[in-house]
Amino acid sequence: MRSEVPIYFQELQNEITDRLSILEGEKSFHEDTWEQRDGGGGRTRVISDGAVFERAGVNFSQVYGDELPSSISEEFPEAEGRSFGATGISLVIHPRNPHVPTVHMNYRFFEAGEVWWFGGGMDLTPYYPYEEDVVHFHRTIKAVCDNHDPDYYPRFKEWCDEYFHIAHREEPRGVGGIFFDYLNGEYDKIWSFVQDCGDCFLESYAPIVQRRKDTDYGDHERKFQLYRRGRYVEFNLVYDRGTKFGLQTKGRIESILMSMPPLVRWEYDYRPEPGSREAELYEEFLVRKDWI
Repeated sequence: MRSEVPIYFQELQNEITDRLSILEGEKSFHEDTWEQRDGGGGRTRVISDGAVFERAGVNFSQVYGDELPSSISEEFPEAEGRSFGATGISLVIHPRNPHVPTVHMNYRFFEAGEVWWFGGGMDLTPYYPYEEDVVHFHRTIKAVCDNHDPDYYPRFKEWCDEYFHIAHREEPRGVGGIFFDYLNGEYDKIWSFVQDCGDCFLESYAPIVQRRKDTDYGDHERKFQLYRRGRYVEFNLVYDRGTKFGLQTKGRIESILMSMPPLVRWEYDYRPEPGSREAELYEEFLVRKDWI
């Protein structure tokens, strides 16, 4: 595998966990290093039960296999039957305060013989949303995309809206971001774009955490947050490509499922009260729109 890719992903993991540790203040990341049975391994870092982050997981992996799993070969038939190498960084952050949104980021690289591609993206899932936060998140990502190709942001934003859609609920998981997969062509240009995407994560998310982490909330807001976390669980277990890939390649279960929130609840036939902040989430934010 091209050595510069896993090196960068490990450096990005260091940068992100250092900054999140500062925001958390009370707890530091616990690190597990692990080996994959068929080759390779990874480094998983997790904060649990923190004052700011109820769970924050940042994972680096570099794994190998004799044959790509069906979750990928069905989408990329040129690589079917080939041995492969894959490396990436993935994170999911579940804050304690309902006014701070959950965030997901993942960037990955696959190489199967002469076939290679990048995939990934980042998206925001608020519970009690603020328009300025959503606009900041999207504007930061768009600036990176526009610096490389003006077609990237509208194209990858639409892809994100389509991908992070909970079909059985007929609703978006959150307010989107960008998502792309099987991106190849001129390697140097795409690799530069992926690095800039990774580098902008903290700029897009850390200011939102800083603004909202001390916002007052009560039991009502907390229950709604746990209810909406159920949507996150449903998506990750039913649709998420990374989860499917990890399970199909017999990856480390604790690292694969670090994206799950520590606490969650389901409520039968929930309907938000008209005019409430909860209703505002559904009516004004869980819709496809141009945030910028």
